[in-house]
Amino acid sequence: MPFKSVPQKFNASIKEVIIGTGDRAITLGGESVFPLYSFDDSIKNPPRVGIEFSDLGPDRSLPGLAAFYQGAETVVDVAKRACEKSGADFVSLILEGADPNGGNKSVEDCVALCGEIAAAISLPLVIQGCRNIEKDGKLFEKIAEALQGRNVLLLSAREENHKAIAVAAVMAYGQKIGAESAVDINLAKQLNVLVSQLGVQPGNTVMNLGSAAAGYGFEYVASTMDRVRSAALSQNDTMLQMPVVVPVGSEAWTVKEAIVSEEDFPEWGPVEQRGINMEISTAAAVLACGANAVILRHPASVAVISKLVSELV
Repeated sequence: MPFKSVPQKFNASIKEVIIGTGDRAITLGGESVFPLYSFDDSIKNPPRVGIEFSDLGPDRSLPGLAAFYQGAETVVDVAKRACEKSGADFVSLILEGADPNGGNKSVEDCVALCGEIAAAISLPLVIQGCRNIEKDGKLFEKIAEALQGRNVLLLSAREENHKAIAVAAVMAYGQKIGAESAVDINLAKQLNVLVSQLGVQPGNTVMNLGSAAAGYGFEYVASTMDRVRSAALSQNDTMLQMPVVVPVGSEAWTVKEAIVSEEDFPEWGPVEQRGINMEISTAAAVLACGANAVILRHPASVAVISKLVSELV
């Protein structure tokens, strides 16, 4: 008996969120099928791939990464190189140096750097904070004001600081925000409800559901993302229909396989290639679970995942 494909379509769809301006702006979401199910229906906006870098600069101890950014002396130079040479759809700046427990860069210095980078690049800009709730609230408020008209994505707003970030970024200055929760569908929905109650429309919010490197409790990530996407489409849950953005690099490059020396584990191969492999594996997995965008660190990873998306969608 010949196989007959029966497309599975839904009346519901993922909301569209636009990041950036002009010809290089990107749209996330818009699909009404399960992740990568292009055989059921066309996927309006394919998943996007971003490349991230820190305000402290790239890790030049990795030969391939050092070679890619060779000659890029300042963070602005790094941003331009990432924008022009990586093949990514957008760039993402991590304000790592703003951490009060680290460099504790001032809000003013961080805002000035964001302004310089935004003026120097042509791709959409995503800005990640320093992971300190109080400092991020202050940072994002001032950055949103300084970059008014740039339509940047500020990733991410958590339950503890979402009010200040949402009101400043979206309501006052027209930016986009990420609602960040901790790998739990109920927490994700609750935060989306809180953000919407402030008057923020779904087209201004993405979800950062949390992640983990492949093999490190990733089954919780996979099941959460699957449940979120299933509820959004099959149950038409409007509070879970925002696009999902996953910062993969910050997870993949911190696990044992990506950081232990080759001298200690020679059978594992070069450190850098292990990190790339971990990043690619994790990115492919979260795309299969429903991510509308992944943020990677290494240009080699960006190239592989970009090719994967182009061949599957």
